[in-house]
Amino acid sequence: MPRKIWTGSINFGLVTIPVGLYAATEDHTVQFHQYERGTADRIRYKRVNERTGEEVGFNDIVKGREFDGGVITVEQSELDEIAPGRSRTIDITTFVDLTEIDPVHFQKTYWLAPNSKEHYRPYNLLRRAMHETSQAGIATFVLRGKQYLTAVRADDTVLALNTLFFADEVRDPGELIGDEDEQAKPSEKELQMATTIIESMSGPWEPEQYEDTYTAKVEELLAEKAHGGEVTAAEEPPKPTDVIDLTEALRRSVDEARKGRKPARAEEDLSELSKAELDDRAKQLGIKGRSKMKRAELEEAVAAATAKPTGTEGRRSRRAS
Repeated sequence: MPRKIWTGSINFGLVTIPVGLYAATEDHTVQFHQYERGTADRIRYKRVNERTGEEVGFNDIVKGREFDGGVITVEQSELDEIAPGRSRTIDITTFVDLTEIDPVHFQKTYWLAPNSKEHYRPYNLLRRAMHETSQAGIATFVLRGKQYLTAVRADDTVLALNTLFFADEVRDPGELIGDEDEQAKPSEKELQMATTIIESMSGPWEPEQYEDTYTAKVEELLAEKAHGGEVTAAEEPPKPTDVIDLTEALRRSVDEARKGRKPARAEEDLSELSKAELDDRAKQLGIKGRSKMKRAELEEAVAAATAKPTGTEGRRSRRAS
C-alpha cells in the first residue's frame, strides 16, 4: 500500500472531510550512484560551512535568505505557523468545469482517501456530486513548505487532486514564437494532407499500449556491460523536413496512411543500416529467429513488421497473437 504523505481535510461549504494524500504515480527511472572513475569507490556529499570548511550536522542547519543587506534565518516551526490553514486543510473556494483548465497548468496527480470508515459517506457524497456535475473543486493547500493551487476532481472510485501552476508560473508562449511570417503559413493543400494523416492515424487512448523503452534499454545496457558484451547504438534521429520537401513528405505519408501503414521516414533505407543496427531494429520489432536469417531475409522481415497496420485493428491483432 502506498505511504500517506499528508493528512488533513477537504473543506467545502460547512462540510469538513478528513482525508489522506497519496502519490498517484511512481517513477521507474533507473537510479545511478556516483563513483570515482576506474574504481568502485562511492562519491559522497557533505554539508560544510562555506567559511570554515567544517562539516555541519543536519540539526544545526536552518533556512535563510539574503534580505535588506543581511541574512534572515527562519525555523520550520515559524513557517508552519504562518501557513494558510496551518497546512492541514484543502479549502475549496469554487467549482469549475474541468475542461476549462488549460493542460499547461497541470503539475502532479495525487489520490485523496478518507481517513476512516466513518468519513466514507461525506467523502462519497462529494465524489458522486462532482462526478454528476462534471465539476472540479479549486482549492489551495500547503505541502512541504510550499502553497499549491489544486483541482480536486472525481475519478471512477476515488477523489483525485491535481496540483496546478499559478498563472504567473506559466510562461508566455508568444515570447518563443513571436509574430508569424507570411511564408510560415501552410497552404490549403498541405493543411488538407496533414489533416488526412492525423485522421488516418487516430485511435482510442490506451495507455497500457505504451512502455518506457528507454529504461528497458538502460537495463539492457547494464546487463550487456556486466557480461562483456558490445553496446549497440540506437538509430539516428530523423532529419528535419526541408520546406522544399514538405509537400512530397506529406504526400508519401498520406499514401502510406491510406494503405494502413505507419508513415515511415522518407530517407530511411534498410540497406544503409549496419548488421548490428538492423539486428537491433528487428529486436525492437519482436522478430524471432534473427540469428538464423541472412541479411536479405532480415531486411524483408523488418520491412514487413514496420508496415503492419496501426490503430485499433492493428492493436487487436497483436493482442490476439
